[in-house]
Amino acid sequence: MFVPLAISAATPADLPALAGLVNNAYRGEASLRGWTSEAHLLDGPRTDEADLRQLAAVPGATFLLACTEAGELVGSVYTKPQAPDLYVGMLSVDPTRQAAGIGRQLLAATETQARQAGFSSVLISVISVRAELIAWYERLGFQRTGEVLPFPVHASPSIPKQPLELLLLRKAV
Repeated sequence: MFVPLAISAATPADLPALAGLVNNAYRGEASLRGWTSEAHLLDGPRTDEADLRQLAAVPGATFLLACTEAGELVGSVYTKPQAPDLYVGMLSVDPTRQAAGIGRQLLAATETQARQAGFSSVLISVISVRAELIAWYERLGFQRTGEVLPFPVHASPSIPKQPLELLLLRKAV
């Protein structure tokens, strides 16, 4: 079911709710209601308010928020310039609202943002063992770049339960 959303840039006042949304989408008990949970791969929170504040301080970076007509925060995504691409990360949808087109709407907004900023592509990183998530991005037009990066163990509050790597995927916009 398609959910009409208002998509706007986050403000510092949004960061506490944003941290809750991201953590519910990826970790802990709440994440198990959706299909994007990483709880089987990583322990600990996905992020916290301090981490989000640091990410938001990157020049040109933005958190886009997706809210329902009633003002309920149901999704978010992070973007930052990473020449020659606009990097897209931390795509998060409330686990009880997944499969309603919210993630697609947020990605479409990032593609518009990329074009308006003069980028010709968007770049994402996905944990390499997340085959279902990689397949979802590929259905949306992303292609594997062939680049594999180590999982940033020391740059995250997350603790991997196994060795992990990140695949890079790119989509022309």
